[in-house]
Amino acid sequence: MKMDLTDTTASKINNALVEGRRAIGTPAIGMVLTLVIVTDEEHAYDALKAANEASREHPSRKLVVIKRVSRSPRDRAQARLDAEVRVGAAAGTGETVVLRLYGEVIDHAQSVVLPLLLPDAPVVVWWPVNSPLNPEKDPLGALAQRRVTDTYAAEDPVSELSARAANYAPGDTDLAWTRITPWRSMLAAALDQQTVEVTSAEVEGEAYNPSGELLAMWLADRLGVTARRTVSEGPGLTAVRLETKNGPVTLDRPDGSLAKLTMRGQPDRAVALKRRDTAELLAEELRRLDPDTVYESTLKYGVERLGDAGAPAADSGKAEEQDASETSGAKPAAAKKAPAKKAATK
Repeated sequence: MKMDLTDTTASKINNALVEGRRAIGTPAIGMVLTLVIVTDEEHAYDALKAANEASREHPSRKLVVIKRVSRSPRDRAQARLDAEVRVGAAAGTGETVVLRLYGEVIDHAQSVVLPLLLPDAPVVVWWPVNSPLNPEKDPLGALAQRRVTDTYAAEDPVSELSARAANYAPGDTDLAWTRITPWRSMLAAALDQQTVEVTSAEVEGEAYNPSGELLAMWLADRLGVTARRTVSEGPGLTAVRLETKNGPVTLDRPDGSLAKLTMRGQPDRAVALKRRDTAELLAEELRRLDPDTVYESTLKYGVERLGDAGAPAADSGKAEEQDASETSGAKPAAAKKAPAKKAATK
Protein backbone atom coordinates (compact mmCIF):
# COMPACT_ATOMS: atom_id res chain seq x y z
CA MET A 1 0.00 0.00 0.00
CA LYS A 2 1.36 3.41 -0.98
CA MET A 3 0.09 6.89 -0.07
CA ASP A 4 1.38 10.19 -1.47
CA LEU A 5 1.24 13.28 0.74
CA THR A 6 2.02 16.71 -0.71
CA ASP A 7 2.94 19.74 1.41
CA THR A 8 2.42 17.71 4.54
CA THR A 9 3.59 17.52 8.16
CA ALA A 10 5.08 14.86 10.44
CA SER A 11 1.73 14.55 12.23
CA LYS A 12 -0.10 13.75 8.98
CA ILE A 13 2.59 11.22 8.06
CA ASN A 14 2.13 9.44 11.40
CA ASN A 15 -1.63 9.34 10.83
CA ALA A 16 -1.07 7.87 7.36
CA LEU A 17 1.13 5.13 8.85
CA VAL A 18 -1.60 4.23 11.34
CA GLU A 19 -4.26 4.16 8.61
CA GLY A 20 -2.05 2.05 6.37
CA ARG A 21 -1.44 -0.53 9.10
CA ARG A 22 -5.16 -0.73 9.81
CA ALA A 23 -5.97 -1.13 6.12
CA ILE A 24 -3.70 -4.14 5.68
CA GLY A 25 -4.23 -5.55 9.17
CA THR A 26 -0.59 -5.26 10.24
CA PRO A 27 0.27 -4.24 13.82
CA ALA A 28 3.01 -1.75 14.63
CA ILE A 29 5.00 -4.31 16.59
CA GLY A 30 7.89 -6.40 15.28
CA MET A 31 10.14 -3.56 14.05
CA VAL A 32 13.48 -3.58 15.84
CA LEU A 33 14.94 -0.21 14.81
CA THR A 34 14.55 2.97 12.78
CA LEU A 35 16.86 3.25 9.77
CA VAL A 36 17.31 6.81 8.50
CA ILE A 37 18.77 6.96 4.98
CA VAL A 38 20.15 10.36 3.98
CA THR A 39 20.73 10.52 0.24
CA ASP A 40 19.94 12.37 -2.97
CA GLU A 41 17.41 11.63 -5.68
CA GLU A 42 19.97 9.89 -7.89
CA HIS A 43 20.93 7.27 -5.30
CA ALA A 44 17.63 6.96 -3.42
CA TYR A 45 16.30 3.98 -5.40
CA ASP A 46 19.41 1.82 -4.94
CA ALA A 47 19.74 2.75 -1.27
CA LEU A 48 16.10 1.92 -0.52
CA LYS A 49 16.35 -1.34 -2.43
CA ALA A 50 19.34 -2.40 -0.32
CA ALA A 51 17.55 -1.34 2.88
CA ASN A 52 14.44 -3.34 1.95
CA GLU A 53 16.55 -6.46 1.40
CA ALA A 54 18.36 -5.91 4.70
CA SER A 55 14.99 -5.49 6.44
CA ARG A 56 14.25 -9.17 5.89
CA GLU A 57 16.77 -9.80 8.66
CA HIS A 58 16.12 -6.55 10.54
CA PRO A 59 12.45 -5.43 10.30
CA SER A 60 12.56 -1.65 10.59
CA ARG A 61 10.93 1.66 9.88
CA LYS A 62 12.92 3.19 7.02
CA LEU A 63 12.95 6.98 6.70
CA VAL A 64 14.52 8.16 3.44
CA VAL A 65 15.55 11.82 3.66
CA ILE A 66 16.02 13.48 0.25
CA LYS A 67 17.02 17.15 0.24
CA ARG A 68 15.76 18.77 -2.95
CA VAL A 69 17.63 21.90 -4.03
CA SER A 70 15.30 24.57 -5.45
CA ARG A 71 16.44 26.57 -8.44
CA SER A 72 15.06 30.04 -7.79
CA PRO A 73 15.52 32.21 -4.67
CA ARG A 74 11.73 32.36 -4.25
CA ASP A 75 11.43 28.57 -4.21
CA ARG A 76 14.33 28.26 -1.79
CA ALA A 77 12.55 30.57 0.63
CA GLN A 78 9.42 28.38 0.67
CA ALA A 79 9.53 25.41 3.02
CA ARG A 80 7.66 22.27 1.93
CA LEU A 81 7.62 18.61 2.84
CA ASP A 82 6.34 15.90 0.50
CA ALA A 83 6.14 12.27 1.56
CA GLU A 84 5.48 8.78 0.23
CA VAL A 85 4.16 6.39 2.88
CA ARG A 86 4.56 2.70 2.09
CA VAL A 87 3.32 -0.19 4.19
CA GLY A 88 2.90 -3.88 3.47
CA ALA A 89 4.58 -5.46 0.45
CA ALA A 90 5.59 -2.06 -0.94
CA ALA A 91 7.80 -1.42 2.10
CA GLY A 92 9.72 -4.68 2.40
CA THR A 93 9.61 -5.90 6.00
CA GLY A 94 8.42 -2.99 8.09
CA GLU A 95 7.43 0.50 6.96
CA THR A 96 8.94 3.06 4.60
CA VAL A 97 8.53 6.83 4.46
CA VAL A 98 10.25 8.76 1.67
CA LEU A 99 10.65 12.39 2.73
CA ARG A 100 11.42 15.10 0.16
CA LEU A 101 12.47 18.37 1.73
CA TYR A 102 12.29 21.73 -0.04
CA GLY A 103 13.37 25.23 0.90
CA GLU A 104 14.27 26.18 4.44
CA VAL A 105 13.13 22.86 5.88
CA ILE A 106 16.27 21.30 4.35
CA ASP A 107 18.28 22.87 7.17
CA HIS A 108 15.97 21.36 9.79
CA ALA A 109 15.66 17.76 8.65
CA GLN A 110 16.02 16.51 12.23
CA SER A 111 12.77 18.27 13.22
CA VAL A 112 10.95 16.28 10.53
CA VAL A 113 12.58 12.94 11.36
CA LEU A 114 12.35 13.11 15.16
CA PRO A 115 8.52 12.68 15.43
CA LEU A 116 8.69 9.68 13.05
CA LEU A 117 11.21 7.62 15.03
CA LEU A 118 9.95 4.39 16.56
CA PRO A 119 9.59 4.80 20.33
CA ASP A 120 12.11 2.91 22.50
CA ALA A 121 13.95 1.54 19.47
CA PRO A 122 17.55 2.12 18.31
CA VAL A 123 18.20 4.61 15.52
CA VAL A 124 20.73 4.02 12.74
CA VAL A 125 21.60 6.73 10.21
CA TRP A 126 23.13 5.70 6.89
CA TRP A 127 24.70 8.00 4.31
CA PRO A 128 25.18 6.01 1.06
CA VAL A 129 26.86 9.07 -0.52
CA ASN A 130 27.90 12.58 0.51
CA SER A 131 28.39 11.71 4.17
CA PRO A 132 29.43 14.49 6.58
CA LEU A 133 33.04 14.61 7.74
CA ASN A 134 31.84 14.47 11.35
CA PRO A 135 28.75 12.23 11.45
CA GLU A 136 28.25 12.59 15.21
CA LYS A 137 27.94 16.40 14.92
CA ASP A 138 25.47 16.19 12.04
CA PRO A 139 21.92 17.05 13.22
CA LEU A 140 20.59 13.71 11.98
CA GLY A 141 23.64 11.78 13.15
CA ALA A 142 23.13 13.15 16.65
CA LEU A 143 19.83 11.23 16.83
CA ALA A 144 21.48 7.86 16.20
CA GLN A 145 23.25 5.17 18.19
CA ARG A 146 24.94 3.96 15.01
CA ARG A 147 26.18 6.05 12.07
CA VAL A 148 27.05 4.24 8.82
CA THR A 149 29.08 5.87 6.06
CA ASP A 150 30.87 4.55 2.97
CA THR A 151 34.34 5.89 2.28
CA TYR A 152 34.31 4.11 -1.09
CA ALA A 153 31.78 6.70 -2.33
CA ALA A 154 34.08 9.63 -1.47
CA GLU A 155 35.96 11.55 -4.15
CA ASP A 156 39.27 10.96 -2.36
CA PRO A 157 38.84 7.83 -0.21
CA VAL A 158 42.32 7.89 1.35
CA SER A 159 41.96 11.48 2.54
CA GLU A 160 38.48 10.61 3.76
CA LEU A 161 39.96 7.92 6.02
CA SER A 162 42.15 10.54 7.68
CA ALA A 163 39.11 12.76 8.26
CA ARG A 164 37.18 9.80 9.69
CA ALA A 165 40.02 9.11 12.13
CA ALA A 166 40.18 12.75 13.25
CA ASN A 167 36.42 12.93 13.86
CA TYR A 168 35.72 9.39 15.07
CA ALA A 169 33.07 8.95 17.75
CA PRO A 170 31.78 5.68 19.29
CA GLY A 171 29.03 4.38 17.03
CA ASP A 172 30.68 5.40 13.75
CA THR A 173 31.31 2.70 11.17
CA ASP A 174 32.11 2.40 7.48
CA LEU A 175 30.92 -0.06 4.82
CA ALA A 176 34.50 -0.04 3.47
CA TRP A 177 35.42 -1.67 6.80
CA THR A 178 32.50 -4.10 6.61
CA ARG A 179 33.70 -5.32 3.21
CA ILE A 180 36.88 -6.79 4.72
CA THR A 181 35.22 -8.86 7.47
CA PRO A 182 35.62 -12.16 5.50
CA TRP A 183 39.26 -11.31 4.75
CA ARG A 184 40.01 -10.62 8.41
CA SER A 185 38.28 -13.82 9.51
CA MET A 186 40.18 -15.92 6.98
CA LEU A 187 43.57 -14.42 7.83
CA ALA A 188 43.02 -14.82 11.57
CA ALA A 189 42.02 -18.46 11.05
CA ALA A 190 45.13 -19.06 8.94
CA LEU A 191 47.44 -17.65 11.62
CA ASP A 192 45.71 -19.77 14.25
CA GLN A 193 46.92 -22.90 12.49
CA GLN A 194 50.58 -22.31 13.30
CA THR A 195 52.49 -20.43 15.98
CA VAL A 196 54.78 -18.24 13.94
CA GLU A 197 56.03 -14.66 13.97
CA VAL A 198 54.73 -12.38 11.21
CA THR A 199 57.41 -9.97 10.00
CA SER A 200 55.60 -7.93 7.32
CA ALA A 201 52.35 -7.69 5.37
CA GLU A 202 51.23 -6.56 1.94
CA VAL A 203 47.67 -5.85 0.76
CA GLU A 204 46.98 -5.74 -2.97
CA GLY A 205 43.86 -4.27 -4.55
CA GLU A 206 42.50 -1.77 -7.02
CA ALA A 207 43.25 1.91 -6.58
CA TYR A 208 40.79 4.20 -4.80
CA ASN A 209 39.46 1.27 -2.79
CA PRO A 210 39.76 2.25 0.90
CA SER A 211 39.11 -1.33 2.02
CA GLY A 212 42.70 -2.09 1.01
CA GLU A 213 44.05 0.66 3.26
CA LEU A 214 41.83 -0.45 6.14
CA LEU A 215 42.94 -4.08 5.82
CA ALA A 216 46.61 -3.06 5.75
CA MET A 217 46.07 -0.78 8.76
CA TRP A 218 44.32 -3.60 10.64
CA LEU A 219 47.22 -6.00 10.01
CA ALA A 220 49.81 -3.41 11.02
CA ASP A 221 47.89 -2.42 14.13
CA ARG A 222 47.05 -5.91 15.38
CA LEU A 223 50.33 -7.63 14.46
CA GLY A 224 52.72 -4.77 15.14
CA VAL A 225 54.47 -5.15 11.78
CA THR A 226 55.22 -3.10 8.70
CA ALA A 227 52.32 -3.18 6.22
CA ARG A 228 52.21 -1.78 2.72
CA ARG A 229 49.47 -1.21 0.18
CA THR A 230 50.02 -2.04 -3.49
CA VAL A 231 47.77 -1.53 -6.51
CA SER A 232 46.30 -4.14 -8.87
CA GLU A 233 43.65 -4.11 -11.58
CA GLY A 234 41.06 -5.57 -9.18
CA PRO A 235 38.25 -6.37 -8.87
CA GLY A 236 38.30 -5.08 -5.30
CA LEU A 237 40.97 -6.62 -3.10
CA THR A 238 42.99 -9.26 -4.90
CA ALA A 239 45.63 -10.58 -2.47
CA VAL A 240 47.16 -10.44 1.00
CA ARG A 241 50.70 -11.68 1.62
CA LEU A 242 52.13 -12.19 5.08
CA GLU A 243 55.84 -12.85 5.51
CA THR A 244 56.55 -15.11 8.49
CA LYS A 245 59.54 -16.91 9.98
CA ASN A 246 58.05 -20.10 8.56
CA GLY A 247 57.56 -18.79 5.02
CA PRO A 248 54.87 -16.72 3.29
CA VAL A 249 51.13 -16.96 3.93
CA THR A 250 49.16 -15.86 0.85
CA LEU A 251 45.44 -15.32 0.34
CA ASP A 252 44.93 -14.69 -3.37
CA ARG A 253 41.57 -13.77 -4.97
CA PRO A 254 42.08 -12.77 -8.62
CA ASP A 255 38.44 -13.04 -9.77
CA GLY A 256 36.48 -11.45 -6.90
CA SER A 257 34.82 -14.74 -6.00
CA LEU A 258 37.10 -17.69 -5.19
CA ALA A 259 40.34 -17.32 -3.23
CA LYS A 260 43.32 -19.61 -2.70
CA LEU A 261 45.03 -19.87 0.69
CA THR A 262 48.69 -20.91 0.48
CA MET A 263 50.83 -21.81 3.50
CA ARG A 264 54.12 -23.68 3.75
CA GLY A 265 53.72 -27.27 4.87
CA GLN A 266 50.01 -27.42 3.98
CA PRO A 267 48.15 -28.08 0.72
CA ASP A 268 46.65 -25.11 -1.09
CA ARG A 269 42.98 -24.59 -0.24
CA ALA A 270 40.22 -22.91 -2.23
CA VAL A 271 37.95 -20.73 -0.09
CA ALA A 272 34.77 -18.84 -0.98
CA LEU A 273 35.44 -15.11 -0.70
CA LYS A 274 32.90 -13.44 -2.98
CA ARG A 275 32.31 -9.72 -3.14
CA ARG A 276 29.14 -8.83 -1.26
CA ASP A 277 26.44 -6.38 -2.30
CA THR A 278 25.29 -3.35 -0.30
CA ALA A 279 22.30 -5.13 1.24
CA GLU A 280 24.55 -7.82 2.78
CA LEU A 281 26.95 -5.20 4.12
CA LEU A 282 24.15 -3.15 5.64
CA ALA A 283 22.56 -6.22 7.22
CA GLU A 284 25.89 -7.07 8.87
CA GLU A 285 26.24 -3.60 10.34
CA LEU A 286 22.69 -3.67 11.71
CA ARG A 287 23.51 -6.82 13.70
CA ARG A 288 25.53 -4.79 16.16
CA LEU A 289 24.68 -1.43 17.70
CA ASP A 290 27.57 -1.20 20.17
CA PRO A 291 30.79 0.69 19.34
CA ASP A 292 33.26 -1.21 17.16
CA THR A 293 36.51 -0.85 19.10
CA VAL A 294 38.56 -2.80 16.54
CA TYR A 295 37.47 -0.40 13.78
CA GLU A 296 38.34 2.53 16.04
CA SER A 297 41.82 1.16 16.75
CA THR A 298 42.43 0.44 13.06
CA LEU A 299 41.24 3.86 11.93
CA LYS A 300 43.36 5.68 14.48
CA TYR A 301 46.45 3.72 13.47
CA GLY A 302 46.68 6.25 10.64
CA VAL A 303 46.54 5.70 6.91
CA GLU A 304 49.59 7.95 6.48
CA ARG A 305 51.71 5.30 8.22
CA LEU A 306 51.20 3.05 5.20
CA GLY A 307 53.12 5.48 3.01
CA ASP A 308 51.86 6.50 -0.44
CA ALA A 309 51.58 3.02 -1.91
CA GLY A 310 47.79 3.24 -2.18
CA ALA A 311 47.68 6.55 -4.09
CA PRO A 312 47.76 6.31 -7.92
CA ALA A 313 50.51 8.20 -9.71
CA ALA A 314 49.40 11.03 -11.98
CA ASP A 315 51.02 9.71 -15.15
CA SER A 316 50.12 6.01 -15.14
CA GLY A 317 47.34 5.49 -12.62
CA LYS A 318 49.58 3.09 -10.71
CA ALA A 319 50.87 3.57 -7.20
CA GLU A 320 54.51 3.30 -6.23
CA GLU A 321 55.07 0.79 -3.50
CA GLN A 322 56.56 2.27 -0.34
CA ASP A 323 57.17 0.56 2.97
CA ALA A 324 55.37 1.99 5.96
CA SER A 325 57.47 3.00 8.94
CA GLU A 326 58.01 0.37 11.63
CA THR A 327 55.56 0.23 14.51
CA SER A 328 57.45 0.94 17.72
CA GLY A 329 57.86 -1.86 20.23
CA ALA A 330 58.26 -5.42 18.91
CA LYS A 331 56.13 -8.18 20.35
CA PRO A 332 56.67 -11.91 20.72
CA ALA A 333 55.22 -14.08 17.97
CA ALA A 334 52.48 -15.52 20.16
CA ALA A 335 51.42 -12.07 21.27
CA LYS A 336 51.17 -10.96 17.65
CA LYS A 337 49.00 -13.85 16.60
CA ALA A 338 46.43 -13.75 19.37
CA PRO A 339 45.02 -10.25 18.72
CA ALA A 340 44.39 -11.16 15.06
CA LYS A 341 41.97 -13.85 16.14
CA LYS A 342 40.19 -11.50 18.50
CA ALA A 343 39.90 -8.77 15.89
CA ALA A 344 38.33 -11.02 13.29
CA THR A 345 35.05 -11.27 15.16
CA LYS A 346 32.90 -8.23 14.44
